[in-house]
Amino acid sequence: MQSSNWFASGGVVMIPLLGFSILAVALILERIVFWVKVKKRHDRVLRETLVLYKRSPRAAFLMLEQNSDLPVARIFMAALELEEATSDEFRLALESAAQAEIPLLKRFNTVFETIISLAPLLGLLGTILGLITSFASLRLGDVGSTNTTNVTGGISEALISTASGLVVAIVTLLFANTFRGLYIRQIALIQEYGGQLELLYRRRHEKGEDFYAST
Repeated sequence: MQSSNWFASGGVVMIPLLGFSILAVALILERIVFWVKVKKRHDRVLRETLVLYKRSPRAAFLMLEQNSDLPVARIFMAALELEEATSDEFRLALESAAQAEIPLLKRFNTVFETIISLAPLLGLLGTILGLITSFASLRLGDVGSTNTTNVTGGISEALISTASGLVVAIVTLLFANTFRGLYIRQIALIQEYGGQLELLYRRRHEKGEDFYAST
């Protein structure tokens, strides 16, 4: 069956399913690019920030500025740019900045969940509409005759919409769960390294060293 005939056989619901599939692919590609960039530099930036901060807070801040496209860099910068902040203020700045970055890390999750929920339902709707159309064309006197061929063929074609809806939902679910796992891992790393940075700040603060003390 040619792709054009296959698409037409699914009925009217194939149009929104096609829209969902295009939207899902576009958002998945955007998230892949985003997470590849984050994973490629995230760990290195975090480790170098802690090492530099021990020697020179200014150098650590400058390195974070150079990597300000990373969420973790913006989080740490929000705390480090505070002047004469107490330890509690430093911690609150880290937490507030992390909360502000969460929507970016979880971007498109709601859209993915909507596609995952609606795609199978649209496929089921297409099958039901196909069955209604098929049985509406069936006459009682035709049961058992060759005239039922078009009916059974219509039923077979109607199932295409269900299969299409399931494929869209399954593929989207696979990537959505992958992105969710990356998000959880990212939050855990931010909390881990953020805690280490806070400890280093507390030590400097207790010694009376401010942000600009080292160069």
